This record gives sequence, C-alpha cells and structure tokens, in this order.
Amino acid sequence: MKSRLYFAKIWGIPIGIHPSWFLIFILITWSLATGYAPLASRQIDRILIWALGAITALLFFGSVLAHELGHSYLALREKIPVKNITLFIFGGLAQITQEPRSPGAEFRIAIAGPITSLLLALFFAVISFFLQKTPLFHISFQYLARINLMLALFNMIPGFPLDGGRVLRAIVWWWTKSYYRATQVACLLGQLIAYIFIGMGIISTLTGNIMNGVWLVFIGFFLHSTASASSQQTALQHTLQGVKVSQVMSRDLIKVSALTPISQLIYDWTPARGYPLFYITEGDRPYGMITLKEITAVPDRLRRFTSTSQIMVPFSRLVRVDPDTELLDVLNKMAQAGTILLPVMEGEELVGSISQDQIRQYLQFKSATG
Repeated sequence: MKSRLYFAKIWGIPIGIHPSWFLIFILITWSLATGYAPLASRQIDRILIWALGAITALLFFGSVLAHELGHSYLALREKIPVKNITLFIFGGLAQITQEPRSPGAEFRIAIAGPITSLLLALFFAVISFFLQKTPLFHISFQYLARINLMLALFNMIPGFPLDGGRVLRAIVWWWTKSYYRATQVACLLGQLIAYIFIGMGIISTLTGNIMNGVWLVFIGFFLHSTASASSQQTALQHTLQGVKVSQVMSRDLIKVSALTPISQLIYDWTPARGYPLFYITEGDRPYGMITLKEITAVPDRLRRFTSTSQIMVPFSRLVRVDPDTELLDVLNKMAQAGTILLPVMEGEELVGSISQDQIRQYLQFKSATG
C-alpha cells in the first residue's frame, strides 16, 4: 500500500488515501443515491440526492478515520509511534511501527477502535432520532449509525488482523505469557474466518447475489493474506529473538581511497566477497560507503573518470549498529532507513557490515537444521 495521497496530519500522523479508496467512495455514493436516499422522498431534486449521498459517504470514511485514530491515540499514549493512517478499499489502516510491549497495551490499543465506532453509532443514532421529520437527513444519519455499529461488530470478530483478533491475542498472551503463541493462535483463527468469508462469498455468488458474493470473497482473501503474513512475521521474530549482529555479520571489509576510480572497484570485486560494498577511508577513519546502487548510477563511459568520493554516501548520513545489536532491531533500522545493509561499528572502529542477505542465510540455516 505504498501508493497513497497524503492530505492531512493529525497528532503528527500523516493521513493518506490509497487509489482504491476512490472506487469504494464512488460505489457507496452510488448506492446511497440510487438505492437508499431516494426512498425518503421521490419529489427531491436528483442533484441534491447525489450530493447528500457523497456527503454521507465522506462522513462514513470520516468514521473509519476516527476508528483508526482511536487506535492511534492509544498507541501514542503507550509511546508507540504511528507511521501513517491510510484509507483504502477495505476501510482504514493505522501503521504502527512496533508491537505493544505488554498484553494490557495490546488490549487497550485494539479495543479503542471498536469503542470509537460504537460511540459514533450512538451519536449518529441520536441525530437521526431528532431528524425524523426530515426523512432524507434522517435516513442518512440512520445509515451512518448502522454502518458504524456494523464496523464495530465486524472488527470484533476474534481473528487476526481484525481488532477482535488483537483482543484475543492480548488475552492469550496474558494467559500463556507467550507473545509468539498468542499471535499464532490469533492468526490461525484469522485464517479460518477468512475461509468462512470466502465460502459464504462463493455460496452467495452461486445463489445470484453476485456483488455481495464477490465482496465477501475479496474480504476473505484480504484477511487470509494479512493473517498469513503476520504469522510468518511473528515466526521470523521468534527465530531472531536474542540473536545479535556479531553472530551473523561479515567482517570482510574492502577499504579504498577517496581517489579510486569506479572502474577499479568493479575490476577488483569478485562474487566470493558477497554483496558489492566498499568503504572509503581517510587513514583508519571511515569517510563514506559505496554499494551497487551508487555504482550502477554512473554511466559506463564515465566510470574511469569518476572517483569514489564523488558518488559515496557520507558516513555521517549512514545508520550504524554495533555487534551487540539484536537482529530484530537491525531489520527495523533497515526498514526505516530504506536500505538492505548497515555498517557495524565497535566504538569508533569500523568492524564489518550486516545485510538482509546475511540474515536470510542465517534463517535458512536455522530452518534446515531445525
């Protein structure tokens, strides 16, 4: 979900729209304008009905945003950063950068969204009650009350990645004292529920309700893929827990001077030395770093005349780790920095590097050896 349009910031959290949001916005507006709102009065101007349908659709997505802000507010209270919130075809997603540190924090963050939706359902229901004499507005707010109630109830289904699955994970985590086991249980239930949705969607399609059936199948596949990815991610975290950089890092350092031509780097490198990685040094002090990304950016004809200092990434801009850093922290730092490798420093001394390939090889070795 990388392609998104950011339009606001709330509490420092960027709020974005995925392109798929426009499709569901149009469908909801069309549904309200052609199927629901006209029931209020057949004498009302069609332009007004379509405008009200669009406004109601916007209020619905505002409710989804409020749901995600409920999660985000509690996450920030727990000192957990929130990278962004994205509205997309299946609703909304708050991207929290790290997992809660305790079952209590997990429970509070997870339950905040459904509680927010329940409060919104009550709020819209009260407005709808007082607008009974204006049927068109009454029906719009009644729709918002119902959809928020459905949003709260749907999200409380006890399967990951739904809020109910996270609540379940918090309870199992508290009971077993194992975050890994709790996540596996919640993800397994999430996959089971996904299959139920897919089955219901197929049956609905075969009995003639094609639109609802296709929608249920899409939801099922989304839930299954997310639950599976979360299960694999947790298994990865479980395997890497307690493993430090010093156990996986490469200590093979290729140091070159700042005046070395790029063509010389290409000539000197051999595949046996792993990923192309060169450190530019001034005496014993690291000055910069060059990887395949920087090398390939230089045209062939200019490599003889381009020195390492001209294309290197200055060392002051690099994220670094020390040999005692855990691999889970390394992966987080790589993701935040947008890189696949990091230099390893012991005090002020450059002692090696750690890459995603090395971590992947370690995981393959652990998998092969049980």
